[in-house]
Amino acid sequence: MQKASQFEREDSQEHLPTNQHTVNMKRHTLSGSCGVGVFVFAFAFIVIAFATPSWLVSDYRITGAKLDRLGLWVNCFRSLRDVNDNSQRRFFVGCRWVYDPFTTGYDEIRGFLLPAFMIATQFFYTLAFIGMLLSAIGVLVYFLCAGPDQKYFITLILSVGYVLLGSGVSAAIAVIVFACFGNRNGWMPEHANNWFGWSFVLACVGTVFTLVAATLFLSEAHVQRRKRLQFKESQTRFELVRG
Repeated sequence: MQKASQFEREDSQEHLPTNQHTVNMKRHTLSGSCGVGVFVFAFAFIVIAFATPSWLVSDYRITGAKLDRLGLWVNCFRSLRDVNDNSQRRFFVGCRWVYDPFTTGYDEIRGFLLPAFMIATQFFYTLAFIGMLLSAIGVLVYFLCAGPDQKYFITLILSVGYVLLGSGVSAAIAVIVFACFGNRNGWMPEHANNWFGWSFVLACVGTVFTLVAATLFLSEAHVQRRKRLQFKESQTRFELVRG
């Protein structure tokens, strides 16, 4: 009887899958790999849109247009009259930082250049930009260093996913606000000849890509958590059979 029970135990151990084969603990799943790829494009689009002055552009075919192009931080004018100069002798030409402290009279029209909706756009898009920088660090750690065997691996993925989600929501608020008020009558001159430029298009595309990347990283966290639970369950079954 002892030999029979010994043979049964050995037979059960032979048919028991080892931990290595029970759960395939890949370092990155398909959703994680796709998330990294989408994030690279989202990061590039957000950064370029943040830094370039082509959110609103004027029709280049109109030679007498006052506006050339503008972005979040730089305004370019062909010939913009100082709205505070009643004598109409002061005009602003060329590209300047919107907070330029050196050009005479430029600080006096800052209220015109930065209405409430523009400040809101700057604020929310800056939050998105900062979030993308923080996410870039997390994505690099996830892609180059972290693995499923590390304790905080899932926490890292969740952090990246939620930061990206917050960045995407902030960027979405910024582009929606600018789309609603950026080309309205009463702000930039000759609004009928102005349209949204390629920087704004990149901002919109980057927003969508950021939200997609957030979804992929949150899905990756869910998959990795489920695999970790399966791995622990397989370990428990293995130890019970061996015991």
